[in-house]
Amino acid sequence: MFKKYNVIVVGAGHAGCEAAAAAANLGSSVLLITMNMGTIAQMSCNPAMGGVAKGQIVREIDAMGGYSGIITDKTSLQFRMLNKSKGPAMWSPRAQSDRARFAEEWRLALERTPNVDFWQDTVTSLLVKNNTICGVKTSIGIEIEADSVVLTNGTFLNGVIHIGEKRFGGGRTGEKAATGLTEQLVELGFESGRMKTGTPPRVDGRSLNYSLMEEQWGDEERGRFSYTDVELANDQRCCWITYTNSKVHETLKEGFERSPMFTGRIKGLGPRYCPSIEDKINRFAERERHQIFVEPEGWNTVEIYVNGFSTSLPEEIQYKALTQIPGFETVKMFRPGYAIEYDFFPPTQLSLTLETKLISNLYFAGQINGTTGYEEAASQGFMAGINAHQKINDKHELILKRSESYIGVLIDDLVTKGTEEPYRMFTSRAEHRLLLRQDNADIRLSPIGHDLGLINDQRLEKVNNKVKNSDDIVAYTKARSIDPSNVNTLLDSLETSPISQGAKLFNLLSRPQVAFTDLRKADSALDELLSKYDKETVEQAEIKIKYESYFEKEMDIVDRMKKMEDREINAAFDYHTLQSLSKEAREKLMKIKPRTLGQASRISGVSPSDISVLMVHMSR
Repeated sequence: MFKKYNVIVVGAGHAGCEAAAAAANLGSSVLLITMNMGTIAQMSCNPAMGGVAKGQIVREIDAMGGYSGIITDKTSLQFRMLNKSKGPAMWSPRAQSDRARFAEEWRLALERTPNVDFWQDTVTSLLVKNNTICGVKTSIGIEIEADSVVLTNGTFLNGVIHIGEKRFGGGRTGEKAATGLTEQLVELGFESGRMKTGTPPRVDGRSLNYSLMEEQWGDEERGRFSYTDVELANDQRCCWITYTNSKVHETLKEGFERSPMFTGRIKGLGPRYCPSIEDKINRFAERERHQIFVEPEGWNTVEIYVNGFSTSLPEEIQYKALTQIPGFETVKMFRPGYAIEYDFFPPTQLSLTLETKLISNLYFAGQINGTTGYEEAASQGFMAGINAHQKINDKHELILKRSESYIGVLIDDLVTKGTEEPYRMFTSRAEHRLLLRQDNADIRLSPIGHDLGLINDQRLEKVNNKVKNSDDIVAYTKARSIDPSNVNTLLDSLETSPISQGAKLFNLLSRPQVAFTDLRKADSALDELLSKYDKETVEQAEIKIKYESYFEKEMDIVDRMKKMEDREINAAFDYHTLQSLSKEAREKLMKIKPRTLGQASRISGVSPSDISVLMVHMSR
C-alpha cells in the first residue's frame, strides 16, 4: 500500500509543515502523517505570527525558502512593526492572522508541493534497527518504511488538559492525545520530561462593548514578512486593548483553591514569560491592572481571542471574571481557557542538526524539544527537514551560526544549554542581535537557501541588487556635500547643531535626529536619487549609515570568536581522559559532545579554565 519514503514527518503543526515542505522542495519523497487532516497548521493559541525576536525568525525562514512568511502575508488581518521607537536591532514585525485561512493556505501550499503525500492516522511507535530509524507504525497497525523520520508532536504526547478540577486526556481541545511514542523512546534510552502551556477563553465579538476599549490599528503603511511579492489584503482589522482591575483579580482568586496550578495537579513547568492570568495576579500582586488584547480571529468570524487572559481556572470563574473587564460586561463565551501538560525530550539529546544522538536519522523539532511558539517550532521543522534530506543524500548538513541567524541562536541554546521551561526566543538571547535584524535576513541567509536549491536565481538576484543599490546610496552620501545655507534651518528644526561649513550627507545622517526623509527636503539631488529605489533599499542604506561603526565593532567580535567556532572537536573524544578538566565539565562535555570549542564554551558548568585545558590539549 505504501512505498518507502525518504522522509516521514509526524505531526502537521508549524514544525511539521515546514519540515515536510523543506524536504520535499529539496527533492525527497515525503509522507506527512497527522491525526486530523482538518487541523493542518492549526493556530492552537494566538492567531498571530511574529513579535519581538519571533518576527526575525519568520523572516529568516522566508529568506531561505520556507513558507511561513508567505502564508502569513496571504492571511494577515493586521501588520505592525513593533519597537520602532528603538534601534533597528529591536524592530520586530508582527501580523494578526485569519486563523481559518492560515490553516487553509498552509494545506493548499503543501498540496501544491510535489513529493508531499498525506496520511491521517496516529503514529504509535517507531521502527528501529541497529540504532537507525527505518520507519513508523500507526494506530491501525500499518508499518511504513522511511530513510528518516522527523517527530513534531507538539503538545500531543500524553497530553492532559486541565480546566479547574476537571482533567482529561487531549493534545488540544477536542482532539485526543498521542500515546505509545514516549514510552518507546524512554525504553530506547531517551530522557523525557513534562511541560505545561495554556490558552485563554474565546468569546463572541458581538457581545463586546468596544467603545470602552482603546483601538489598536496596524501600521498605516502596511509591511510584510515575505521577501516575495505575495499580494496583501487592501484592508486591515482593528484590535483593541482593555485592562483587568481589582474586581477581576478578586474574582479570579475565588478559584485559586480549585486551580490545577496552585493545588499541584499540574506538574509540568509553564512558560515564565507568558504566564496565566492567575499566575500574574499571584506573582505581581502589587499591580492594580494587566493589559488585555482583544484580537479578532478572522475576516468572517465573530470569534475573539482574549490575549493576556490565559487560564486553567474553573469555567464559571473565568466567565465571572471576564464580565468585570471593561467592555466585557455582557460577554458570551465560546469556550473556556485551559492548561495542557505534555511530554517533551530535553534537547541536549540532539546534535546541532536536530538529529537525535541515540537513533540515527531520527529528528525532533518543535515543542517536543521544549520550545514554545509557532515561530520557534517552524524554524526547527524547517532545519530538521533540510538536514534529514541532506543526510540521507550524503550532502553537507546545515548548521547556522549564532552570528548569522536567530535560528542558529535558538538551536545552539537548546542543544548546548538545554531548557527546563518552555523556551521562547528574545532579542536578548542573541549576543550579535545588531547584525541579526529583520531588515537584513534576506542578505544574511538567501545565499544559503540558494546554495541548497530552495531559493531561485531571480530571488537571489533581487537580494544582490538590494545590497548593491544600498551600497551605492551610502557611497553617494559619503561623496556629496551640502552647504550650510541649504540645511541649517532644517537642522535647527530637528534640534541638532547647525554646520558652519559644507558637510557630507553621510555625517549629517549619522546624527540620530536626522533621517533621509528630512534631508530629501533640503537636497533635491538626493531626493531624485532616492526616488529611483524602493523603500526597503533606502531603509537598508540608512541603517548602514547610522550604525556603521557599531557594525564594524560587532564584526570584529565575531571574527575573534570565529577561531573558537571553527575549532572542531572529535565527536568520539573521551573527556574522562583529561583529568585536568573539572568533574562537572567532564560529565557535561561527555553528555553534550560539543561540535566545536565555541559550543563547548557555552555549556553550563564548563568554565573558562576548562576551555583553556581543552585548547592546550587540542594544540598538541
